[in-house]
Amino acid sequence: MRRSLLALLALCLVALALPARADPAAYRLGPGDALRVTVFGEDDLSGGFTVDGSGRVALPLVGEVRLGGLTLPEAEVAVTGLLADGYLRSPRVSIEVTNFRPFYILGEVRTPGSYPYAAGMTVMTAVALAGGFTYRADEDDVEITAAARPGEPAPPPRRVGKDDVVLPGDVVRIGERFF
Repeated sequence: MRRSLLALLALCLVALALPARADPAAYRLGPGDALRVTVFGEDDLSGGFTVDGSGRVALPLVGEVRLGGLTLPEAEVAVTGLLADGYLRSPRVSIEVTNFRPFYILGEVRTPGSYPYAAGMTVMTAVALAGGFTYRADEDDVEITAAARPGEPAPPPRRVGKDDVVLPGDVVRIGERFF
């Protein structure tokens, strides 16, 4: 018992030391994410689905389910609970993101706009996708506004460096230099 408590405490300390934005398990689903929902042994209930603008997904049998703002493990628990509530005995559900929502980059890059997200993306890879910096770009003036959760206001922008992580739905802004 004592050994398991120490192991749990060690895991908690490791989790606190990791930056929250770099933890893939902390990724929260949002509008535009394409999902593959697998209900084991139930091919008719499995398939590809997209999170709509209100954070909901229309699933067979249970109807619309609010998954926006949930992590993948939380979404699996939610869908499992709904299916177990009078539909299936002991359902086993797996959910994976097959296509992340895009990120946005604006300001002093050659081609600002919306781009598909790729795992492990940093500010520099986002700038490279947008064609690189313009000659007026202040490469040290970079801000990211994190994607807002459905029903919540967007958090304020934060200054970041070139190696900071970009997540799906983030808005990256590259500032302009004056000299």
